[in-house]
Amino acid sequence: MAMWCTIRTFAKHALELGNQPAAEPIIFVKPAACLHEAGPIPVSQHPGEVHHEVECVVRLNEALEPESIAVGLDLTDREAQAALRAEQLPWAKAKCFTASAVVGTWFEWSAGWDALVDEAHGLHLSLTVNDERRQSSPLHEMSVTPAQQIGALRSWAPVRPGDLLFTGTPQGVGQLFPGDILHAALTDGQGRVLSELTTRCA
Repeated sequence: MAMWCTIRTFAKHALELGNQPAAEPIIFVKPAACLHEAGPIPVSQHPGEVHHEVECVVRLNEALEPESIAVGLDLTDREAQAALRAEQLPWAKAKCFTASAVVGTWFEWSAGWDALVDEAHGLHLSLTVNDERRQSSPLHEMSVTPAQQIGALRSWAPVRPGDLLFTGTPQGVGQLFPGDILHAALTDGQGRVLSELTTRCA
């Protein structure tokens, strides 16, 4: 299983980090071993800064269509990312460290790619840290859609059934500290919680 991650898919997030919004998918991959499946997020064990990025995660079926969706966290060492970017070097140290991916509960999804960003469905991401809202955005604000992302991947990448697609984060990213309590949710237009994730940092 691979975790394919797309950056700058929300224009406001790209701008908050001093980047221009992407016109086409920009993709990196996390190894399966980056997935943190249980227990507190070991922030204190990482030698750099750990920042949160809440995302909608898609699990692929045999036809490489959405099978299930979940809320997830693509954790990033922002300091390392900035240093690597300044040297035009790959971001592996900033994105592929231990426990750098966390996924919440899965919700079966058979409506297809376009429905993920259809305002009629009203899918919405949110993240609170210590009961303070940090990130909150509807998926229809994505400037690079999940359909574009999988289309790009299918043209060159060895995508397989069961792989995960991390579709990008909205604005409001920030640093995490030991003791922080996180609650992330993916909801629909009726306010129904489709997927959630509650965890803490240690």
